[in-house]
Amino acid sequence: MTRFIFKSFFLSIFSFFFLTFSVFSQNKDSADSIENFDSIIDIEENEKSSDIKDSLQHDLTIIMAEQTWNLDIHTATYSSEAQILDSLYEGLFSYNPKTLDPLPAIAESYKISRDKKRWTFTLRDNITFSDGEKITAYTIKNAWLSLLRTPNAPYASMLDCIKGAGDYRNGKTNAENVSITARNDKTLVVTLNSPTAHFAKLLCHHAFAACKLDSNGNTDTSVFSGAFIIKENAASSLILSKNEKYWDAKNVHIPQVIIKQSNEAKENAWAFNDGTADWISGVVDTGALLNKSSIRISAIFGTEFLFFSCKNSPWNDADFRNALLTAVPWEVLRKTGLVAATTLIYPLAGYHGVEGITETSLADAKEMMDEARKKLGISKEEKLTVTFGISSSSERQKNQAEILKNAWAPLGVELKVQTTPEERYIDSISGWNADIFTYSWIGDFADPIAFLELFKADSTLNPSKWKDSKFEELIQKANETTDNAEHYKLLAQAEQLLLDSGEVMPVTHSISLHALNLQQVGGWYINALDIHPYKYLHFKEVKTEGAPNVI
Repeated sequence: MTRFIFKSFFLSIFSFFFLTFSVFSQNKDSADSIENFDSIIDIEENEKSSDIKDSLQHDLTIIMAEQTWNLDIHTATYSSEAQILDSLYEGLFSYNPKTLDPLPAIAESYKISRDKKRWTFTLRDNITFSDGEKITAYTIKNAWLSLLRTPNAPYASMLDCIKGAGDYRNGKTNAENVSITARNDKTLVVTLNSPTAHFAKLLCHHAFAACKLDSNGNTDTSVFSGAFIIKENAASSLILSKNEKYWDAKNVHIPQVIIKQSNEAKENAWAFNDGTADWISGVVDTGALLNKSSIRISAIFGTEFLFFSCKNSPWNDADFRNALLTAVPWEVLRKTGLVAATTLIYPLAGYHGVEGITETSLADAKEMMDEARKKLGISKEEKLTVTFGISSSSERQKNQAEILKNAWAPLGVELKVQTTPEERYIDSISGWNADIFTYSWIGDFADPIAFLELFKADSTLNPSKWKDSKFEELIQKANETTDNAEHYKLLAQAEQLLLDSGEVMPVTHSISLHALNLQQVGGWYINALDIHPYKYLHFKEVKTEGAPNVI
């Protein structure tokens, strides 16, 4: 899923968090092992559809932070967009709202060959788009090929695990040589370059969903394959209506989802208090909330970090980068975050052995800089310039720039700031000639590869253009193994190599903040990716016994 999350505010009033990571089940080792999706659905027993009262259902109103939405599934990048797109489109798999395990979507079953390279999917009967057009195996094939040929599609390279996909994406072969085959309307066969344990998790992401293509082969953004359709799209609001042609429409209970945008935290809290809004995502003054038990805050599988662009010398050299990192006052840089990050990847259960970046020593940094200068024939007296690209509206990034400027001045390095007024800061990075940028990333699935993909040489998600052959080798070996412990071990080695190269500066691990009364709204769960499919949401009968839960 995942995804960028770029917010102009950070929380500073909470000291306790809840973290829920799921352990994903592995496919059996037997030849042609078969997974019947219906057997792995795990929704709360007391919230089965048969127990949900239709008479209680009504429109759900959500308030989110202000931004310009991109609702094209092939080019969207932000987490708030992913939340919406996951309800407008569906692919072979979808997310379990509680555990994030792959759940039945367009495919009703699949099997994997003995060598773990061939995946055969069987699609459901009589599934259609919102306009009534049939969805078939050919639909999925064409959608994936369209993604691969879409310029600047951020998630396209994640399909490079499919034989021929990378070459087709890079214009080295034609579509006929991509191993995505529709045998018939109901059967899709995909051949991978090597065993890829996370393939099922990956396909939950909206970028790989079924979409209708227009006459030019691009996504038709007026037709949908998911539980909802767009009824109205205005400048600061979006109305989604239930898709009556959705294959599982009988289990979609909310008639409409009304999404409003506002950065007024106190006003958003008042809207929640008076019932105008049912769910506030992100921008809310928690002190103004009457029902404190509605506050949902949790650590998620995400990290804010700075990274070096590898365009300009000498900052494309690891020795120069590490000299700078050794001078950074890490405690100061990380103090505004709630969960300080010393590593790029939030440590999942079983993932360990990575030594984070914590050391600050100006004396060592000066010696390292002198040695690096000597290597390239740069005199100690020569002033070096490093440019930090930031958003003109971000006070947080301005403060980070000031901290780094003061830390690096004793090394003979002048930090200059380059700003952009562009609202979609992350999307604009490729057009800048700065040396350092800031990123916040939430993994698209609970596996370290969801972060390390950002630094693979040929990845469409790699904004830095950093590359390392040993790193690539470790990633390849990790993807090929079916042993989860070995998979994590190899990825930990890859992350350590990345950190040791001085390419990234981890700052804080991400958190999520929501205001939502779970006594009133069901089907919503805290999870590692902060994804909450609208399909499962429903209103519950509020019990009135005793005093109201208001502080």
